Amino acid sequence: MVEADRDRALQIVDGLKQAGEFDIHVISERTRLAREITAREPDIVLIDIANPSRDTLEELALATGPMERPVAMFVDRSEAGLSDAAIEAGVSAYVVDGLQPARVKPVLDAAIARFRMFHRMRAELAETKRALEERKLIDRAKGMLMKARGVEEEEAYAILRKAAMDQGKRVADVASALVTAAGLLS
Repeated sequence: MVEADRDRALQIVDGLKQAGEFDIHVISERTRLAREITAREPDIVLIDIANPSRDTLEELALATGPMERPVAMFVDRSEAGLSDAAIEAGVSAYVVDGLQPARVKPVLDAAIARFRMFHRMRAELAETKRALEERKLIDRAKGMLMKARGVEEEEAYAILRKAAMDQGKRVADVASALVTAAGLLS
């Protein structure tokens, strides 16, 4: 948790302890945010700040980028555009009008759920992109076989599939090898 005010930090810690078992570490200096998050590798980051700045959000983006984790940010007030900047920096929950101990647990639960949903969506998007790239590669390899052997598309795919089975590889891997070899020969 990031909180510079000791009394306020104690209120938040009490709220978290009432909500369940948590291993809580308070970071009082925002300038050490990236270093502390990297060193401690927390499951979730809770930031309580009166008025966030773009510098704080940049520091947060650097801190949470390599090891993605849910981030809940409680702010007393927010300038125009900062909520969008916070979401882009990786904040899962951005709550304006300060932090109240009774709201901590429900907001953290929402931040975790939202983080997991976006994590699944990013994974699905990455898988879809990978599959599309493989499909393009297979189509390119089929086109090369069709031209070189004078066969139809279905037969070209059958040739790729047989080569993949014979070599114990995926069709996409065989297609990649064919396209790479053809590029070296031309």
